[in-house]
Amino acid sequence: MTIRVAAIDCGTNSIRLLVADVDVQTGLLLDLHRRMEIVRLGYGVDATGQFAPEALARTLDVCALYGDTIRELGAERIRFVATSATRDASNRDEFIAGVLARIGVEPEVASGDEEARLSFSGATHGLSGAQPPYLVVDIGGGSTEFVLGTDQPIAARSIDIGCVRLTERHITTDPPSASQIEAVLADIDTGISLAAQDVPFNQAKTLVGLAGSVTTAAAVALGLTEYDPTVIHGARLSAATVAAVSDRLLAMTHDERARISVIHPGRVDVLNAGVLVLRRILEVTGLPEVLVSEHDILDGIAWSLAR
Repeated sequence: MTIRVAAIDCGTNSIRLLVADVDVQTGLLLDLHRRMEIVRLGYGVDATGQFAPEALARTLDVCALYGDTIRELGAERIRFVATSATRDASNRDEFIAGVLARIGVEPEVASGDEEARLSFSGATHGLSGAQPPYLVVDIGGGSTEFVLGTDQPIAARSIDIGCVRLTERHITTDPPSASQIEAVLADIDTGISLAAQDVPFNQAKTLVGLAGSVTTAAAVALGLTEYDPTVIHGARLSAATVAAVSDRLLAMTHDERARISVIHPGRVDVLNAGVLVLRRILEVTGLPEVLVSEHDILDGIAWSLAR
């Protein structure tokens, strides 16, 4: 039996839609429509504790477009998952009502644990050529999820060290100064230490990296002139390669990064912080490389609808 599902992942930086047919018996997922828009819903949330009116308006405009697509394609089941920024925003009721009006379902404000579980499911479903246990790291705009597991998660922790949050806290010049980079790294190191209290990194055999900071770093490392998910998915980046990409990007101005065609305009200003998170995870865990996955929480949401 095949079910047509619509999955929406609304994070701190982007909102993404996947409409797919899922085979309930085999778990195979056939994409019908994937779309990503950078809306920066979480702009300023770390400092103010609420959604900015203009960020909320941008996001709800995209929700209206997504609602039209879902209805046109005839999805039978819909799940809208909102993550880090929505957990933190005091005016989230306005957001929830706006989504319900435009898409027809209420967004679930996922806990960090649920976000981690969905990310792990999406990243590892059908993963081949990698040795478990996997340490899955989903580097988002507001938080990073750390999940250890084999066929199922064993341990998970969500930590507020996302690329948007870290950039807003510490990076005020471009390129960032040495002191700003040190402040970002201090937050990252604190976050990794907190995650290590719940997630035994030393059991991991393979590091699997998800989300835009990781996939964009891979596109830069591979020297792509245009973003190609079929090339990026399954790419392996050594710790030394990630460090080299990080050093290169940190030395650039905003305009220089913007001229790299594979960097989405909505990631130009926050990419450095995201790549620093990946770099420090590799350094702290001692794992030799990261396996890059184009499958993530969005796929996990879609598969959850078939169960």
